[in-house]
Amino acid sequence: MQDDKKEPIPPENQQDVALDEIIVPSGEHTTETLSLEARLAKAEKKAMEMQDAFLRAKAEAENIRRRAQEEVTKAHKFAIEGFAESMLAVKDSLEMSLKVDAPSVESIKEGVEATLRQLTQAFEKNKLIAVMPAKGEKLDPMKHQAISTVPSDQEPNTVVEVLQKGYMLSDRLLRPAVVVVAAAK
Repeated sequence: MQDDKKEPIPPENQQDVALDEIIVPSGEHTTETLSLEARLAKAEKKAMEMQDAFLRAKAEAENIRRRAQEEVTKAHKFAIEGFAESMLAVKDSLEMSLKVDAPSVESIKEGVEATLRQLTQAFEKNKLIAVMPAKGEKLDPMKHQAISTVPSDQEPNTVVEVLQKGYMLSDRLLRPAVVVVAAAK
């Protein structure tokens, strides 16, 4: 059997010695050695607890990320559910109008007006807002698309005529209003 003794550490390097490098002759257990062993056992236990806590936190973070991804997927899939639901009444009205055997012009007009009211209500409920600039309103390139300019008595770059309404969904522009603007004099 080999001797477990290590060479003594020179005094100039003694301050760099780790606690586990202190040599205790076999068979001799000092209170300092027991204290070191107890501290080591305590540190190992603490390290295992920290590793367990880390793994649990990592798993929880992964679960949260996965659940959030599922919610985003569902939100994309069912984003138009409210709008689609409000459009059902409009479709029903249009289908009923086609079932009438001998429609009169007046009954067709009334049905179209009722359907338009339902559609307008569906738009309002779902924050789909018409962009209809007034005559003389300053051109807003964020909401209006000028397709031509015409000589006019109005100030330059103001709306002369609206050719097609624009629409916004909440604060997002879906389609700009198509307008004709006054030319510079």
